[in-house]
Amino acid sequence: FYPIYDAGEIAVDPAKADTGIFFLRGEPDAPFAIIAPGGGFSYVGTVHEGLPYATGINAKGFNAFVIRYRVGMGQQAATEDMARAISFVFENADALQVSTSAYSVWGSSAGARMAALIGTHGVGAFGGDDVPGPASVIMAYTGHADVGRSEPPTYVIVGERDGIAPPSSMERRVQRLRSIGTPVEFRVVPGIGHGFGTGLGTSAEGWIGDAVDFWQANGGDPA
Repeated sequence: FYPIYDAGEIAVDPAKADTGIFFLRGEPDAPFAIIAPGGGFSYVGTVHEGLPYATGINAKGFNAFVIRYRVGMGQQAATEDMARAISFVFENADALQVSTSAYSVWGSSAGARMAALIGTHGVGAFGGDDVPGPASVIMAYTGHADVGRSEPPTYVIVGERDGIAPPSSMERRVQRLRSIGTPVEFRVVPGIGHGFGTGLGTSAEGWIGDAVDFWQANGGDPA
């Protein structure tokens, strides 16, 4: 686990003391994924939508980071923490033995909003460094609607019975992404609702591997 803010920043904003990133090391100098778990911005679902994703991504040879962001402060503060985490990885890439080429951002529910915002607006828009944007955005079950003039390739998954982020709300964004020429894979999983995580034991099981394949097809390539 690596803190992402220094002591001076934490002194100014003590809420930053609990932020940071868990690191699951992949192949040396492989690209990285950074994962934002959901939790409605009131908690961080690391155990359900963070570390299990990282384990699946890591098994494919990629480096994987799971962010623990500030809660109770809405999506702006949380996304600022994600931008800071990406900047931290870039700053420490050599020591971490991580490639900064063609990284991906992942999120579920509230975390998917964060990932999509980074994909649309970039790291610098949320107080991070002026670094390249992600090669792919992987977003699970959120109704996020914001779309920029250009967007990274995007993998989208949602449960057919999701009453919080219905497939129809996600499909509207998918259509807008496709209208500007963005490569999109859109999967509606039958028979399940919101918050299925890795989908273990359900019809969604295996989607993490499918999303990694999508990322690889759109620039990500382990060493």
